[in-house]
Amino acid sequence: QVQLVESGGGLVQAGGSLRLSCAASGRTFGTYRMAWFRQAPEKEREFVATLAGVITVVADSVKGRFTMSRDIVKNTVYLQMNSLKPEDTAKYYCAAGDTVQIRTSRRDYDYWGQGTQVTVSS
Repeated sequence: QVQLVESGGGLVQAGGSLRLSCAASGRTFGTYRMAWFRQAPEKEREFVATLAGVITVVADSVKGRFTMSRDIVKNTVYLQMNSLKPEDTAKYYCAAGDTVQIRTSRRDYDYWGQGTQVTVSS
């Protein structure tokens, strides 16, 4: 059974940094696409960043502030979040897909974690 477990969320002041981790178990994702999405209260879940093969794509709203990376050996992906803003407050979800093709739609991801809360105070 595939499991994705996020960690690293918390409360931080605006301008601060957090590093989220997502550890996968039950199968090895290698270079298959993995992604981060986020969902704020009463809003749709939105794309944040994805990584597949050697290609990384990030949403315009976080470009220059967030960086996604992976450790293939540990079967883990990370989201380094710098210069955090109050509008980054959301629950952040890790997702994984079954191919190396880059995709930014949540419909293209087959596995999801339970999420980790990030709250940025002003």
